Amino acid sequence: MKLATITYKNTQCVARIEDEAAYIQSVGHYIDVLEFLDNKKIAFETFSELSLLQKIDTKEICFLAPIPRPRSNVMCLGLNYLEHVQENTKLMGREISPPEFPIVFTKAPSAVNSPFGDIELDSSITKKLDWEVELGVIIGKGGKGIKSKDAMQHVFGYTVLNDVTARDLQRQHKQFFIGKSLDGACPMGPVIVSADELKDPHNLRITSRVNGETQQDSNTQHMIFNIPQIIEILSRSRTLEVGDVIATGTPSGVGAAQDPARFLMPGDILESEIESIGVLRNKIISC
Repeated sequence: MKLATITYKNTQCVARIEDEAAYIQSVGHYIDVLEFLDNKKIAFETFSELSLLQKIDTKEICFLAPIPRPRSNVMCLGLNYLEHVQENTKLMGREISPPEFPIVFTKAPSAVNSPFGDIELDSSITKKLDWEVELGVIIGKGGKGIKSKDAMQHVFGYTVLNDVTARDLQRQHKQFFIGKSLDGACPMGPVIVSADELKDPHNLRITSRVNGETQQDSNTQHMIFNIPQIIEILSRSRTLEVGDVIATGTPSGVGAAQDPARFLMPGDILESEIESIGVLRNKIISC
């Protein structure tokens, strides 16, 4: 099942997306996918039967992020693809080894943006805005101390996101949070594909493009830490909750590692795509 949070005739609600059609409840809308997850059993029964839903053309709707405002920060992994480790070695001018344990940081909920929303670039704040396409994992069953063998039972589904990053702020503050948490710096969507429909999240092509030119092109099979390992480690010290979003890291091809370095500019179109899930398309605008 592919689920989205949309607006239709000035009403925000959850839609099931099938081909070029959206299916919504005629009455009793769930306001977003987070509310859907809070009522998962009943909601799944309702949305499993298309005949019980109202069919509308996707041209009549506006996509929001599936979870427009997560309850917690988006949890992110750094250096989770070997080739990204290697390009960071070149960028930093010193040997960087693959991490023994996941490098974890977070993005503020206010960073979440819609899949086709504009990303504001304030040149007084950053002049080095970079891209990082990532597979997002959505937690559907909370828990603490989850073992890797049981971890996939806690996954509701998967989405596309981009961990847009202000590299200069990241370097200035010697940590990730400020440079990762600019307003609108986490476009997400356009849908969440439920785990029962997307059978193998560890074998998906993952790409990003700027103005139609491919920047990143890899496969999720190259993640250093896979999803069960990530969930086990994240749940050791804190309880994972329904609706939590985990960004699983980005492959090589980020702008900062290019020679010369390349960063996003006003007017650029950033596209982020993951096989079997969908494409984000965000315009960079000055503010």
